Amino acid sequence: QVQLVESGGGLVQPGGSLRLSCVASGFTFSNYAMRWYRQGPGKERELVAHITDAGGWTNYAESVKGRFSISRDNAKNVVYLQMNSLKPEDTAVYSCNAHWALTGRSYWGKGTLVTVSS
Repeated sequence: QVQLVESGGGLVQPGGSLRLSCVASGFTFSNYAMRWYRQGPGKERELVAHITDAGGWTNYAESVKGRFSISRDNAKNVVYLQMNSLKPEDTAVYSCNAHWALTGRSYWGKGTLVTVSS
């Protein structure tokens, strides 16, 4: 059974940091590019960060460049999102996505809520 389980969300003050994790199971993790998306209140879903299957290339939304960092550990089937200098506008449900371009397969986690507020 395919699963993506996010964790690490919570309430943090502006300027603070959080590290999100997404643990994958039920598929060959190293075949899949991994992405973090977010959807804030009243907003459309936004692609935040992307990392290739081997982790050799990353890309970020302009709104998080220089503050967020995506990484992965293929031995542990985990992808991370390190979020620094958090702002209230980063408040959202953050979800991880696995995508294999060769087959078009795509899997989603249920998300973890990040709230940035004083």
